[in-house]
Amino acid sequence: MQLLSRRRWLARASSALAATLALSATLVGLDTTAAGAATSTTIAVNGAQGGRTFDGAGAISGGGGNSRLLIDYPEPARSQILDYLFKPGYGAGVQILKIEIGGDANSTDGAEPSIEHVRGTVNCTVGYEFWLAQQAKARNPNLRLYGLAWAAPGWIGGGNFWSQDMIDYLISWLGCARSNGLTIDYLGGWNERGHDKGWYETLHSSLASRGYGSTKVVGDDTSWGTADDMVSDSSFNAAVDIVGDHYPCGYLSDSTTCNSTANAVATGKPLWASENGSLDVDSGAQALIRSITRGYIDGKMTAYLNWPLVAAITPNLPFSTVGLAVAPSPWSGAYRLGKETWALAQVSQFVQPGWTFIDSASGYLGGARANGSYVTLKSTNGRDYSSIIETTTATAAQTVTLNVSGGLSTGTVHVWATNLGSSSASAYFVRQADVTPSGGSYTLTLQPGYVYSLTTTTGQGKGTASSPAQGNLALPYSDTFESYPANAEARYVADQQGSFEVRTCSGGHTGQCLQQVTPVKPIEWQGDSDAFALAGDLAWSNYTVSVDVNLQQAGTAELIGRANTQSRPQNRQAGYEFRVSNTGAWSLVKNTTSGTLTTLASGTTTALGLNSWHTLSLTLQGSTITAKLGTTTLASRTDTSYATGQVGLGVVGYQTDQFDNLSVTPGTGGVTAKPITSGMAGKCLEAQNGSTADGTPVVIDSCNTGSAAQNWTLAGGNTIQFTGKCLDVTGQGTADGTLVELWTCNGGTNQQWTVGANSSLVGTGSGKCLDDPASSTTDGTQQEIWTCNGGANQVWHLPT
Repeated sequence: MQLLSRRRWLARASSALAATLALSATLVGLDTTAAGAATSTTIAVNGAQGGRTFDGAGAISGGGGNSRLLIDYPEPARSQILDYLFKPGYGAGVQILKIEIGGDANSTDGAEPSIEHVRGTVNCTVGYEFWLAQQAKARNPNLRLYGLAWAAPGWIGGGNFWSQDMIDYLISWLGCARSNGLTIDYLGGWNERGHDKGWYETLHSSLASRGYGSTKVVGDDTSWGTADDMVSDSSFNAAVDIVGDHYPCGYLSDSTTCNSTANAVATGKPLWASENGSLDVDSGAQALIRSITRGYIDGKMTAYLNWPLVAAITPNLPFSTVGLAVAPSPWSGAYRLGKETWALAQVSQFVQPGWTFIDSASGYLGGARANGSYVTLKSTNGRDYSSIIETTTATAAQTVTLNVSGGLSTGTVHVWATNLGSSSASAYFVRQADVTPSGGSYTLTLQPGYVYSLTTTTGQGKGTASSPAQGNLALPYSDTFESYPANAEARYVADQQGSFEVRTCSGGHTGQCLQQVTPVKPIEWQGDSDAFALAGDLAWSNYTVSVDVNLQQAGTAELIGRANTQSRPQNRQAGYEFRVSNTGAWSLVKNTTSGTLTTLASGTTTALGLNSWHTLSLTLQGSTITAKLGTTTLASRTDTSYATGQVGLGVVGYQTDQFDNLSVTPGTGGVTAKPITSGMAGKCLEAQNGSTADGTPVVIDSCNTGSAAQNWTLAGGNTIQFTGKCLDVTGQGTADGTLVELWTCNGGTNQQWTVGANSSLVGTGSGKCLDDPASSTTDGTQQEIWTCNGGANQVWHLPT
């Protein structure tokens, strides 16, 4: 891992204090000298001054399905992830949790189930959002909850979201939350779909009349445009308690400027970045912290909600590394944190909802946006304060002097810092030497690329739990769906559209089955598709998947094999689909990430009829795909598009068909991904920018062919020989090898890669590197064999 970057501080107090700080600096890599500072800023931290009230730093579970696999994690890994997300003084310390009000339709990374699939039948134990909220509140009772719908069941309003049906549905959902011991503090309308003024007014009055008057309404989770209507319409203004805008700093932007509007400020209501983020757990950290500090300075925004909370999804789905943590592997328990985890902690562990911004102590370093930004907040006790300073756009060291007055504490200041330019987890959320002000004044030297938190409070901390090693879900794998409570989701099964729940079997099967229970097309948030669900490990290659199907209505059921990359919308799901209808018509279809369906084979067999059971199976062996109905082979075709992928099941449309006895058995031959290990604990083959200290392995995987010629060897001279294969994180292989691969960075033929004297994996040819092709360089510095936990250079080998 990279060495902890040096941080420099300047002490303006006595020479004795300077000597003390210098001693501490020797231990943590600080320099207390003043030389070389490019910019000086003086901040008057006056407790008699004020500003708006801080509402919280939070995150979003929903929009959608991005928390799906978290509930399936084994202990203790599941609790470790939850602690890192919610436990005060431990990790990200989320203060507001927005959860999706499920609507049976995909809202980015999956579909979340409705509490009311059909009118009048309410299930308050559905899905995992209430469970997640309970876990969050158990760790932080002061955490606030926020509900928002992305989609809705199709029975609502005859397909009209802006209806009385939808208001009644939301109030039923609030009742379900209450029955689960939860109070919903905030409620939105329709995610990113604008607003209907009359609907919001009816919602606001209905909440008051039906016992939820304390729930504040957020409008409109789209843009600041809602404020334009608020300032011109007093009735609508009265119906909206909080103005929520999405991506006020720009979508997928650097977030260097974060404006609201004059009308938004004129409402006098709290202004929130009610959705922001959508960036990688590591590379998005700088934009995250800028969104918070500059969001207040530029736009008077008092809450920040990161999308999403966690990427607990398989890596073939969009945004698979986006969130405050990444958890794609419940079968192994593996997870990882990132810079975003600790960037949020630099705020949430130092200021609490209800604190007040001090406007006169918030601004840009040296008065220039390029130097970085800072905000200061004072506690409700009138004594404590915290200043959050980011230097993410700075290019040189600079000094900052804080002069404290107005009744605020002039005692010891505790300093924590995160080096957002480092790839070492040891450089994140590090406690620095305390500072003792002299006459209420103290000076520090700030290094570029950091976020600093200065506080008179205590209780901050960095969790110490570590992830288990990454691993694949072993084959054979099967599920009879008998071990679940009624109406539950099945383990590792992730709804992509519609809702698949455990129900009592009919048609001759006893016990429980998995049933698609969304009977009509939902009110969708993103593009249309058939109802389907995915299950299992993306690394599965050669296997036979089979399932029993009971067609409940006229229509078509499908079995999916080698489900690979999915693009938005969800009907762009790469993979092979075996479809059979009640009439006996069948087809074997290939789908792509553009949503193009290619029929590989089709025909007609004996009619299946309704309410009877039949077994569908797909065998994927190398480039051969074989489809069977019962024991009858209907087609066997050759296609090399997808070598690995999950399994899936579904219906064409929204029939309430049942599925039972899902089975995945291994094929023969093919490639088994094997980790490259050093033979020593705590050493791993790791991306330099994502190194960890736990030795989580990276494996050699077969990314872009299904042939048997997947021959990875480490020759006697420590050489890796390859042909079109990639070096990939376990479970994250793609069909085209676009993650991390053995890559010819500057053209030329395939290279032989050797472990160099500095432990880097380097090519024998000039200009070759082990690199992500999307950011290739010619010097081989992007990805390397890395000593994850210290020690001498290692000899790396493939285990036998």
